[in-house]
Amino acid sequence: MYSERPLLMLVERFLRETGMPAATFGRRAMHDPRFVQDLRLGRQPRTAARCRVEHFMNIEREARQIR
Repeated sequence: MYSERPLLMLVERFLRETGMPAATFGRRAMHDPRFVQDLRLGRQPRTAARCRVEHFMNIEREARQIR
């Protein structure tokens, strides 16, 4: 189940926390380097895409804590 918070807010927070560039995030999470830019311009992804992005952020956070 996904969070009720706006996806862009969650992504922007993740980018700040990790220092990951927006294009890298989009490429790795969605195979779309413009994904974050599109979110910033108002794109509203479907539930499956949102779940995929949140899953990517959770996995990345876990990997960064282990190291």
